[in-house]
Amino acid sequence: MADFPPPKDYSHLIIDSQDGTKWFHERGPLWQGQAFSLQIKDVLYHQKSLFQDVLVFDSVHHGKVLVLDGVIQCTERDEFSYQEMMAHIPLYSHPNPKKVLVIGGGDGGVLREIARHPGVEEIVICELDKDVIDVSKKYLPFMAKGFDDPRVKVNIMDGAKFMEENQSSFDVIITDSSDPVGPACVLFETPFYKAMHGSLRDGGIICTQGECVWLHVDLIQPLVTAITPLFTTVEYAYCTIPSYPSGQIGFIIASKGGKGCKVPTRSPEESVQKELRYYSPDIHKASFVLPAFAQRAIFGDS
Repeated sequence: MADFPPPKDYSHLIIDSQDGTKWFHERGPLWQGQAFSLQIKDVLYHQKSLFQDVLVFDSVHHGKVLVLDGVIQCTERDEFSYQEMMAHIPLYSHPNPKKVLVIGGGDGGVLREIARHPGVEEIVICELDKDVIDVSKKYLPFMAKGFDDPRVKVNIMDGAKFMEENQSSFDVIITDSSDPVGPACVLFETPFYKAMHGSLRDGGIICTQGECVWLHVDLIQPLVTAITPLFTTVEYAYCTIPSYPSGQIGFIIASKGGKGCKVPTRSPEESVQKELRYYSPDIHKASFVLPAFAQRAIFGDS
């Protein structure tokens, strides 16, 4: 396991206003010159883990909020859009996924969504920071209930090492990572995608957090170009989510064989669809239709 510097202190992002209210003020190196603020009702947890600063607070209008190294990871109000799309785009694009690997995702939200697929036989998660899992179970049970499914197997370890030890093993690999700062940097580099490719079975699909087209095409385009020779198809989709920078986040989706993921091969059962709040077969297809500037920037004029 790589050595990481001690977590920084992000207490300065919690601001006491002159009117007596308390605010969390999110600023980050990947969205310089802009910020996002949420009013705090109560700080529930704020400690440093071995790897990062972990904060949970109850907000006035967004419910419980998880923050890692000063960056919002999820809010109770809108987390479902990201979790549902991250899980269901690759899973409903695969004709018969049996074994699924999640890298990161210690809050349990992606696990919750994978567990809606009765045909999946095994769900493996590799989370580097055990504190994220423990804190989520205590303060974010609406997401962490994903850990309750008996098919889930938890590994507290580096995901790249796990994949190296488990070649050609998984039908779907989902990387639910934070932004490419600190420990998560390696998850946005070509060697990590080579590791995912090696751990996929033939016909398998990967889905990774793909940043924001309004802010990060300079990160997205080189990565898509670099991994295109590795995979049969490389595509980009997105969802809207108000509490993420610029209200949008994308997904890099690639396949090892197959015809791509723009059209789902399966659809949710009616009972499942009634429980979903964002994903549907129609929005699955629509999520791959990018604004013209983003399509050109990531994939060129073709």
